[in-house]
Amino acid sequence: MTRQSISFTKPNEDWLNEQVDSNEYSSKSELVNDLIRQARGKQNEIDWIRNKLIRAEQSGFTEMTREEILAQSKKEFR
Repeated sequence: MTRQSISFTKPNEDWLNEQVDSNEYSSKSELVNDLIRQARGKQNEIDWIRNKLIRAEQSGFTEMTREEILAQSKKEFR
C-alpha cells in the first residue's frame, strides 16, 4: 500500500476524528479507503445507468411495459 499525505479542512478533520473515536473505524486511513470504495461503487452504478440510457436512446422504441423494462434492467445489473 502506498503512503500519501493529504490535508483536511477543520470540519472534515473533526468528522474523521469522531468516526475513529466512536470505534466505527480503527484509523483515518481505513475510513478514507472505505469512502473511496463507496464513491467508486457509486460511480460504477452511474456509468452503468448512463451506458444503459445511451444504448436505449440508440435502439429506438420498445413495446415492453414499464414493469418488464424494470425487471430486465434488474436482471442485467446483477
